[in-house]
Amino acid sequence: MNIEDLYSLYSKNYLVDTDTRTIRPNSMFFSLKGDNFNGNSFAKKAKELGARHCVIDEAEYEIEGVTILVNNVLETLQSLATYHRQKLGIPIIGITGSNGKTTTKELILTVLKTQFKAAATQGNLNNHIGVPLTLLSFTNETEIGIVEMGANHQKEIEFLTTICEPDLGYITNFGKAHLEGFGGEEGVIKGKSELYTYLREHNKTALINPEDPIQLKLTSSLNSIVLNNEITIKSIQPFLTLQYQNQEIKTHLVGAYNETNIKAAISIGEYYGITEKNIITAIEGYHPTNNRSQLIKKKSNTVLLDAYNANPQSMTAFIDWLAGIPGLQEKFKNRYLVLGDMLELGDKSLSFHKKIVEKLPEGWKCLGVGQYFSEAGAGRFPVFEDSSAAAEFLAKQVSAGDLVTLKGSRGIRLEEICKQLNKEIN
Repeated sequence: MNIEDLYSLYSKNYLVDTDTRTIRPNSMFFSLKGDNFNGNSFAKKAKELGARHCVIDEAEYEIEGVTILVNNVLETLQSLATYHRQKLGIPIIGITGSNGKTTTKELILTVLKTQFKAAATQGNLNNHIGVPLTLLSFTNETEIGIVEMGANHQKEIEFLTTICEPDLGYITNFGKAHLEGFGGEEGVIKGKSELYTYLREHNKTALINPEDPIQLKLTSSLNSIVLNNEITIKSIQPFLTLQYQNQEIKTHLVGAYNETNIKAAISIGEYYGITEKNIITAIEGYHPTNNRSQLIKKKSNTVLLDAYNANPQSMTAFIDWLAGIPGLQEKFKNRYLVLGDMLELGDKSLSFHKKIVEKLPEGWKCLGVGQYFSEAGAGRFPVFEDSSAAAEFLAKQVSAGDLVTLKGSRGIRLEEICKQLNKEIN
């Protein structure tokens, strides 16, 4: 079956599934393979659960009238996504970067939805499978699409841009994330800037931060719009309040490090003609979820969870922000700072963790979770191999009137500590 015929079947419902645990009625099931499973073997089950069509690449799993045999299921999924993107013909905003891309994506979506039928990447579906699934979740009613692109090695962004074909691209920053896969900091810059290469070659547009010298250097020959730097911080106690067009924007985001994310959302909103009133309403109405800068208030305690991602850049910004908030010592009886390992930093991992330990804020009771903080913090503060052990310890220490903050990579699962504390304290 050619891609045009496959598309005619898909476009009847605009439903694609890859997991039999979440099959939707009349969807098209793609039998993807993994290291430990063969998706072809689930085609029969997918049909039984409601899938109308099942795309397979092994003839022995054919079911008459149900399966569609292709050479490679993953490649077919990617080709279908690109074909769909071209058929839609809508503006696509592509976002990548080391820090802040998910929050930025969500803020942009919130702003654009005030005047457009906008859609965006769900959760962390930002890789070679997630990007196609994101595109295929857009329907003929979608007016603007936002696609988050993640990468942990070079050439990955290059490939993802060929699938989603962005009209406007934004790189949040070039940080020390996934150093192991990219081959160091220069590799990160080279890999992320593959987005700029696509935009340049296809005469598209980049949103750039004029305060980032790397972005300025790499975008000198690009069509570009500039981040609105007339937006300024008024307060960070603890939520971020910004000055915009002679008005205040009172956000539900913590940390000065979110200023650039908000500026990006506002700048893209302005580019697409979103009114000042709608921009302010959208930003003020956005509440972070999924372990990103979540402030959770209990009856007698406050928990701040930022455990979606962590690298030296974001963790340093987080600690600097904590140290700069006035009045915390007076407001909270005890202040706990739980640090989870920063992952995928390669052979410099221990060195980066030691640097974080050296700059911990005074007056805070610190805990370390994971291999590297256990080594870097040994003898200086309590350390634990995993979140379960840390949660058990912390639940016995925290009392009424305390502040608990948690920052670490998603793989350390610091959210489990938060769940345990929610059970133990009130």
